[in-house]
Amino acid sequence: MKPRAELAATTALEPASLAEPGVDASLDASIDDDASDRRLGECVRMLRQRLGLSIQELGRRTGLSIGMISQVERGLATPSIRTLRLLGLALQVPISFFFEERPTGPAPRYIVRRAQRRLLRLTRSGVLKESLAPDAPGRMEMYELTLSPGGSSGADFVKHQGEKAGYVLAGTLRLWLDHEAHLLEAGDTFRFPSTVPHMFDNPTEAPTRIVWITVPSTEA
Repeated sequence: MKPRAELAATTALEPASLAEPGVDASLDASIDDDASDRRLGECVRMLRQRLGLSIQELGRRTGLSIGMISQVERGLATPSIRTLRLLGLALQVPISFFFEERPTGPAPRYIVRRAQRRLLRLTRSGVLKESLAPDAPGRMEMYELTLSPGGSSGADFVKHQGEKAGYVLAGTLRLWLDHEAHLLEAGDTFRFPSTVPHMFDNPTEAPTRIVWITVPSTEA
């Protein structure tokens, strides 16, 4: 069975949350999601305009449709990790550029305290990314990913220059490498060239947590 078909049949569910009596938790979550989508869309638009690119040109560079890019910029759609990676490559920034601002307060140059992690919420994709790397310049990107049941990187494979590695902290990760599925459990690790077509998802009913490392290519 092809991964695209499997993922299409999988619904990305939000983690259960506790709410006070009389409070519509789903409405609160929707409001938070909308604000996060608008912030992310404004960031994409700002970068595109800074580079002097039209939406059509950005679509050509990423392979994304003009309609999709327009919806993302207006905060009407939540990009998948794959879409965000393609946008980052075309806009010449790492994915970490799209994260929310760091909480106020001084931060060590080489250390990231748990309370100071920057977040990227792709809740409609069932993905929460927490940046584990300091803001100081460096090539390596390091995140903690939490995948809700059915959460995924997107419905298509992606490939680019560089290298990726990871460690499954909890739950089950289904990692697709060159159209072959690998089920990884807590304690399992992986590393592969980013040129290998890849995607991933959580096919279970429990959240999955992963440390994810990306090393971009040094090539221009």
